Amino acid sequence: MTPVQLRRWSWIHKWSSLVCTVFMLLLCLTGLPLIYHHEIGHLLGNEIEAPALPAALAAEGKAPPRADIDQVIAAGKARYPGKVMMYMSQDKDEPALWFLTMGDHPTDEHFKSIAVDARTARYVGEPPIEGGGFMSLMFHLHVDLFAGLWGKLFLGFMGLLLLAAIVSGVVLYAPFMRKLDFGTVRHGRTARLKWLDLHNLLGIVTLVWALVVGATGVVNTWADLLLKVWQATEIAEMTEPYRGQPAPTRLASMQTTIARAEAAEPGMAVGFVAFPGTPFATPHHYGVYMHGDQALTARLYKPVLVDAQTAEITDRRNLPWYLTALLVSQPLHFGDYGGAGMQLLWALLDVATIVVLGSGLYLWVKRGRSARAEAKARKGAGGAVETAAPALARGGEGR
Repeated sequence: MTPVQLRRWSWIHKWSSLVCTVFMLLLCLTGLPLIYHHEIGHLLGNEIEAPALPAALAAEGKAPPRADIDQVIAAGKARYPGKVMMYMSQDKDEPALWFLTMGDHPTDEHFKSIAVDARTARYVGEPPIEGGGFMSLMFHLHVDLFAGLWGKLFLGFMGLLLLAAIVSGVVLYAPFMRKLDFGTVRHGRTARLKWLDLHNLLGIVTLVWALVVGATGVVNTWADLLLKVWQATEIAEMTEPYRGQPAPTRLASMQTTIARAEAAEPGMAVGFVAFPGTPFATPHHYGVYMHGDQALTARLYKPVLVDAQTAEITDRRNLPWYLTALLVSQPLHFGDYGGAGMQLLWALLDVATIVVLGSGLYLWVKRGRSARAEAKARKGAGGAVETAAPALARGGEGR
């Protein structure tokens, strides 16, 4: 690599790192508890659990009964009779509960979330709504900085700068380490040199993880835009025959709707149902979103559009590639599809990345102080001007 190329890559690494580092530190710090959001939710008492089965049923060892889904919805409406259904969903890890989302209208941002026993159609409780508490604070700082779509897009741009910093750091690593063995951390000299070696070593060790988490994080920030593209293209095409028709005043049975969707997609289960008027449905349809039963396929949904008045299936198709990429990126970003072992790995790599980012800031601050001290010394010695090109070590630091 020529000196000109070295300086160019060093400039890219320095400024892409400096601009995004503070925000990346924030994302790593807030992302750490989000890796364990279910476990923390249990500790804080924010997770709703299904009541235990009666002793007689548990002793029989048979599959528990399933309540009529229309009765489940009726239990929710009895709790909030003035509200309309927006969504209902089941967690694959908690099939004994239906979670109902209800609001004053189909796009109400101040909705109510209700848990109903899927076996008895009895009200169980209300999960806390995001908007307060420690985990809500962590979530919004991590996702949108409390700034909505613009906050997401800003963090997406910071993620792109992170990717530029990673790529440029890899380019600089080879010439910087050509006279040192891999993993060398030079002790006994200066603290700055030791932290430089640690910064480079941890940066290479976390390279693949940082690329995966950074790239999937960028994709996640585009979720709202990708959903709007899908609605304006494929959903509009699927619902073209209903253009200009009035919305239904009476909705078909949800029990029948889900039974027909399950029959149309054997081997798949209902992940969630969007009611007419919500962003994941249309004014004339239920959107029944089916998923697989494996760790990864459980995150991939296939929409089935059902006429909300007749319960007849009108269309079903796979999601477009960009929404599939979005759904795949979400579990990869948080590492929550591989059990406790993967969560621990993600947490350790997150902590290592915090050290990389923090050491990078330290190296930049120390280098600035050293440069000012050298300039002051030169001025005192007669104002000699430095003309030599930056040393290779400085280019490798990127700070």
